[in-house]
Amino acid sequence: MRTDRRTSTSILALVVGLCGLAMAFGYANKARCAGAPFAADGRSLVFDTDKNLNVCYSDIQLLWLGRGIDQHLFPFVTGGITPEGFLFGGTVEYPVLSGILMWLGGIGSHTDADFLLHSALILAPFGLATAWMLGRMSGAYALVWSATPPLVLYSFHNWELPVVATSVGAIFLMTFERIPLRIRAIAAAVILAIGFCLKLYPGIFVLPLMVYVLTRGRDDKRYDVRGAVMTGAAAVATVVLVNLPFVLISYEGWRASFSFQENRSADITTNSLWFWGLRPFYGFGVRELNSDYDSMVGILSPVTVLASFALAVYLGWRRYLRDGYFPWIAVSAAMLCGFLLLHKVNSPQYTLWLLPFLVLLRIRWFWIVAYLIADAALGVGIFRYFYQLDMEYEPSKYEAVVQASVWGHVVLLAVFFFLFLRVPLRYPLAGAGDADSERSIAANVRTPEKATTP
Repeated sequence: MRTDRRTSTSILALVVGLCGLAMAFGYANKARCAGAPFAADGRSLVFDTDKNLNVCYSDIQLLWLGRGIDQHLFPFVTGGITPEGFLFGGTVEYPVLSGILMWLGGIGSHTDADFLLHSALILAPFGLATAWMLGRMSGAYALVWSATPPLVLYSFHNWELPVVATSVGAIFLMTFERIPLRIRAIAAAVILAIGFCLKLYPGIFVLPLMVYVLTRGRDDKRYDVRGAVMTGAAAVATVVLVNLPFVLISYEGWRASFSFQENRSADITTNSLWFWGLRPFYGFGVRELNSDYDSMVGILSPVTVLASFALAVYLGWRRYLRDGYFPWIAVSAAMLCGFLLLHKVNSPQYTLWLLPFLVLLRIRWFWIVAYLIADAALGVGIFRYFYQLDMEYEPSKYEAVVQASVWGHVVLLAVFFFLFLRVPLRYPLAGAGDADSERSIAANVRTPEKATTP
């Protein structure tokens, strides 16, 4: 492995230790909604009464029921989706590897409290591994991951920690410059493909990785077309191999998870610019539905997301033409911002996806703190807002908080999109496409021609 610095053992221990402490606080917060007395189906009675008021709601606990987890059904093989859009028979709304993690958490669980605890024990090592890798690459800056509110709020809100570990793991693997570039890139693409089979988003990082391999050249050629193709093919093959058994056993159950997400409306639970920006033009309330609005979002969201991906790659390519390197990590970060900004769903826990890039790239502290404040306001305010609506109390105060934090996210994600493409890494990493990294490599490698120069 090579960076231009070494992280001291004490700093690394601090980063990992605080990560563990933050996750412990995160579990304690969610566990306030779990425990006796239980209903006959294993649901904690306190969950329905306190989850929004006390901001201890978690998708993990909610999905104990309705997805076959309480019945210990292996995911996807017997399930499907009804014409009304409800999942049944063990199918969950996430890709297959997340479904397997959920099933593992359900083994031996008899209540939603058991399921929350078992899931936390499965997820926690991924959070610690992420902290360790970020600490190795960026030193004390990894505290942005380990010692900020998102890890407390969201570490056990949903199944995000494994997928974040894959995106960071792929970057970390690319720092091992003793491994030939093609092999590194292919292995990183496999890791990103595994992330795709957990929560989809790491799959988008394969494209900038392919372009990076393409631009590094090989055998005196300017472009390594074969290496880029092999990188992409490795990702595709991994996704096929992971998904194919489920497709063959029950196509209906496997397809249902994608159908559920395709049919999901950009409603009050999605925190998206579409709901708060486009919905008012259709004149319906916050808890109403409108088919014309849904159809418009169903077109605009994917089109604009893809356009943001194309723009990120284009701007990265311009940087390659200007500076001689393609910044694949920065382009990946910008693509993620485009996705979070323009997708019809922007759940608060997605902040965990973004944090590693705030660690790795040299973003000013003003912007990081501003995002963390907006995120904390949304992470707390949205549930208090739901509580006010459920109890038919006056919601205007919390609605204002939610709207302000949503629009804060929108503005900051747009800023991050362009900042990521302009700033360098905090510390040069091998295989990162960083200018300082490229110069460092060039300065320390003696070619045969240079060795024979008098």
